[in-house]
Amino acid sequence: MKTLKKLDIVIIILLFILSFTPNIIFSKTIYNSNKLVYASIKVDGKLYDNISLSTNKGEKKLNIKSSSGNNSILIRDNTIKVISADCKDDLCVKQGEISKVGESIICLPHKLIIEIKGDEKDSSSDMILSH
Repeated sequence: MKTLKKLDIVIIILLFILSFTPNIIFSKTIYNSNKLVYASIKVDGKLYDNISLSTNKGEKKLNIKSSSGNNSILIRDNTIKVISADCKDDLCVKQGEISKVGESIICLPHKLIIEIKGDEKDSSSDMILSH
């Protein structure tokens, strides 16, 4: 069995540091490119409401009643969360607060989707290119 040389250790450390570079670059560009952040709420696949989070101050409660069940949503400052649901698993309640673009809360039994979206400077990132 061979032992590691000094150059091997340096290369391993450099590769480890470089592996985090894309994460740092992309996280800053995604979160800094959005001026207006809002929560898109969909029930049964249809848009229920868009709620601005970047301009929201204080607390607001929203009760969503559908044929699938009931959910209570709390919007506080720049965050949104499900505070109660009458589904069996309560995974949507356990998810907690969300506030960053790309985060979501999903309640499968009630067909509820809360997704944080942003008004992007350049929407070309949504473009799908094919050959």
